[in-house]
Amino acid sequence: MKTRKITILLTLVTLLFTGCSSVSNNPLTRTTTLFDTVITIHIYDKDSDSILDNCIEKCEEYEKKFSRTLEGSEIYQLNHAGGKAVELSEDTIELIQLGLKYSELSKGRFDITIAPLAALWDFKNNTGTLPSEESISQAVSLIGYQNVHVEGNTVQLLTPNAAIDLGGIAKGYIADQLKAYMEDQGINHALIDLGGNVLAVGSKPDGSAFNIGIQKPFAATGEAITSVKIKDKAVVTSGNYQRYFQLDGKIYHHILDPKTGYPYDNDLQSVTVVCDSSSDADGLSTTLFAMGLSEGLEYVENLPSVEAVFITKDGSLHYSSNFPK
Repeated sequence: MKTRKITILLTLVTLLFTGCSSVSNNPLTRTTTLFDTVITIHIYDKDSDSILDNCIEKCEEYEKKFSRTLEGSEIYQLNHAGGKAVELSEDTIELIQLGLKYSELSKGRFDITIAPLAALWDFKNNTGTLPSEESISQAVSLIGYQNVHVEGNTVQLLTPNAAIDLGGIAKGYIADQLKAYMEDQGINHALIDLGGNVLAVGSKPDGSAFNIGIQKPFAATGEAITSVKIKDKAVVTSGNYQRYFQLDGKIYHHILDPKTGYPYDNDLQSVTVVCDSSSDADGLSTTLFAMGLSEGLEYVENLPSVEAVFITKDGSLHYSSNFPK
């Protein structure tokens, strides 16, 4: 599954908490590679090895369902069904419906049927080649979330050569599912990082917030431009500086405009969203990036319990009114 979100830097400060035997100063951690990225899960509650192992297993199962490129996955089967209805699992149906929700809320700026266009640009392997205008036009003609028909546990792509890519929202959904599972198992202090989609379960064991660094655009990995303190919140960034190439002085990045077929071209380098749900942060970060600074800031100010920071090409930071700095 191709990833779209920017790696968020985790600053895990040494914990001095000593007053409760049910938590540890040093978290149990699992790190692996899934969804074409590195994922890391930290749990501070003691005796959590089996829960961590189950979280990794759940991620592996989600990849087998949601990946666009993994042959045999549910999304792969749907994309290769030639327009026929395909029966899918409850998880996949739920994720597709979530993607359709954000496709509609964003008025098509975020569109889960962008797969033909994403495959054409192929930023994972593209070393600096522009697709032809004809091929871009053809790919754009296949995009349209309105042509995804969900009925019960079946999904049909009404445009036969259309295809779905859930990479723009899948990690957010998966992070939310992992958090729900952990809470059901009695976990109170954990941090989930699915390749930059960061979600906190509660706080640090001493009650303080997790400090999450936000990467400085185009800087060496590990350099933060600012940070955000969170408890029980999600942090997701969309930006133009991780999967891109430069040609004749112009940067071509992976956040594609479904209407033009080319990368969004505005004054932004990144948008970071902080809210309760990782799924919402995922969908909103792309939507706000597509809107640009002025419209994006105005939009987020009207959303309850959602905050954002926009970074423009001159390196300036523009915060929503209640951003938790």
